[in-house]
Amino acid sequence: MLKIKQQRRWLVVILVLVTGILAILAGNWTNHNIQLMENRQRSVMSPVIMIPGSSASVNRFDSLVRKLNRVDHRNHSLLKVKVYNDGKITYNGRIRPRDREPFIVVGFQNNHDGYQNIKLQAQMFSKAFSQLKSRYAFNNFKGIGHSNGGLVYTYFLEHYFNERQIRITRLLTIASPFNFAEPLDRKTEMLTDFEKNRDKLPANLDVYSVVGSENYVEDGLVSVSSAEAGKYIYQGVVKHYTQITVTGRLAQHSALPQNQQVIDIIQRHILNHHHHHLPVNPATGNYNNE
Repeated sequence: MLKIKQQRRWLVVILVLVTGILAILAGNWTNHNIQLMENRQRSVMSPVIMIPGSSASVNRFDSLVRKLNRVDHRNHSLLKVKVYNDGKITYNGRIRPRDREPFIVVGFQNNHDGYQNIKLQAQMFSKAFSQLKSRYAFNNFKGIGHSNGGLVYTYFLEHYFNERQIRITRLLTIASPFNFAEPLDRKTEMLTDFEKNRDKLPANLDVYSVVGSENYVEDGLVSVSSAEAGKYIYQGVVKHYTQITVTGRLAQHSALPQNQQVIDIIQRHILNHHHHHLPVNPATGNYNNE
């Protein structure tokens, strides 16, 4: 009988200890979350998060960032994040203290083409985004997606971006093939899905879609009609949707991210602080790259 009482007493002691430990852990977790929320609300950082296209690496935007830093003299940091197929995430570079508008490039080990891979990459991007928002506690950001990177962003925004404290304010897609290589009278499964889920897109978002045109039919890889199909996804559900056509000899698909007119578009429409810009042709609304 005495033994049973002692056992019960020990059980009570253990339960009290476990309950106390759990209460301390829960309190710490709550305090950490409150601290993170307060830091996020006070944050002045507004990163530009970039996604490269298929077959491209995290180095895809090096030239673009160098040119932007030369033009606006602001020395934006460049952080490169790579997501591996096994879930591992690596970081190369760093964000300087007090850099309000760093560039963050998120690339993938699986950088292959095709709708199924776009879905996988969007899931991988979502994991990287979760890490980034915990590390840097920003409350808003801008997005740039080149080629398939614009498709990954679209799928991410429709399926994974369910944030209350963080806003995506602006998105720039550069030559993104929203209907792959198909003509618009043959909509792909991807474009059909994008249209079906468009009501999940953030309503308070400015979207700019750059269409590259060497010959007004295609940019050497993506047809104008496929890039223009972005309007069927974004127009009417986001705050603003603007399509800008860049023409001329430097409008070829892979050259577009470092094209001077695209750099000017990024300065004019994506970055928070603007300087002098080239004029837009008032008749066409296009940037002509002679």
